[in-house]
Amino acid sequence: MIPVPLWLTSDTKRPYVMKDFFICDCVQHENKLIVSSFVVVSKQVKPKKTGEPYLALTLGDRSGHLEAKMWDNVEDAIEVFDQDDFVKIKGLLNKYKNRFQITIHKLRLLGDSEVDFADYLPKTTKDIGELWQTLAGFVATFQNQHLKALIELFMADPEIAEAYRNAPAAKSLHHAYIGGLLDHVVSLFRSCDLVCRNYPQINRDLLLTGAFLHDIGKIHELTYHRSFSYTTRGQLLGHMIIELEMLQAKLAHLPDFPDELKTLVEHLLISHHGQYEFGSPKLPMFPEALMLHYLDDLDSKMEAMRAQFERSAEADGGWTGYNSSLGRPLLNAMKFLEKKSAAAPSVAVPAEALAQAATSTLQDTEASEKKPEAAAAAATPEAQS
Repeated sequence: MIPVPLWLTSDTKRPYVMKDFFICDCVQHENKLIVSSFVVVSKQVKPKKTGEPYLALTLGDRSGHLEAKMWDNVEDAIEVFDQDDFVKIKGLLNKYKNRFQITIHKLRLLGDSEVDFADYLPKTTKDIGELWQTLAGFVATFQNQHLKALIELFMADPEIAEAYRNAPAAKSLHHAYIGGLLDHVVSLFRSCDLVCRNYPQINRDLLLTGAFLHDIGKIHELTYHRSFSYTTRGQLLGHMIIELEMLQAKLAHLPDFPDELKTLVEHLLISHHGQYEFGSPKLPMFPEALMLHYLDDLDSKMEAMRAQFERSAEADGGWTGYNSSLGRPLLNAMKFLEKKSAAAPSVAVPAEALAQAATSTLQDTEASEKKPEAAAAAATPEAQS
């Protein structure tokens, strides 16, 4: 058995390790040696060209993810930690192919008592209780008593309600933070409510029901205790199948729920991704389903852009790096306009020009004062004759 170096061992009696570097700070620390703690989002052991192993990691904290490589002393570290563990690392931060990564020199496992979990999982800055009450306020306005009873049944389930209030809306693409699902659905409710006013033929209650339920399966598809990842059930079934099962379980308590309405709700859930290649087994086939798809897609893309701008706050010119979920780099138009306005050159006016302009202005003023007098003289009988 190979002895483990002291710095690789975990001591659960150690005090909390203050985290003073976050991944969002990479721009200020490029080409510097970093000592900080992270959660291991993913861990892979890969072979070098020589056949020796190296570690390829994705590290995370509440501000984002960072790729990391460990080339030396790998055999001492391989068995020390696993995915979802917390580690303290020392390494060099630099850019590779225009993306930040860290080359790890040393690494040790952290015990749970050494970490503040809030440092590693991003969380909504909004008030969870207020968001939940906003949802309840919308549901209270439902005119369809069957749909109202269905959503209230979900919201009254303490296990579902607790998970709904805390789950992320996605692993990484959009609203990927604690409370992200609730934040996303409240935003979607507001958009649905506004757009329905412009399309009176839309069944508002049906659309909002779809908005509430369209991602509810995420509470079982995703796990978010240390990092955001998929559960085994989530990997095998996906959130659409899971939420259909959840729907059937609740409808069993509503025997008078109309079959036709049930079918429409089911279609809303399985078609909201909009296209076959995006995982929808069916395309949206009635107006509420089509609207749910487009508004859901819009809200997720707006959040993806907002988060990208936040991560790229230090970038010059307003341009961000390539956004993989949107398939393009992004321009922060407000930042771009502010930079252009600040960069507008001020023209220096020579003193001689200022004096000449002042003289011209004085002459023009005197001439304008004489014009009324000349006009009055021309209006006299003597002048007319």
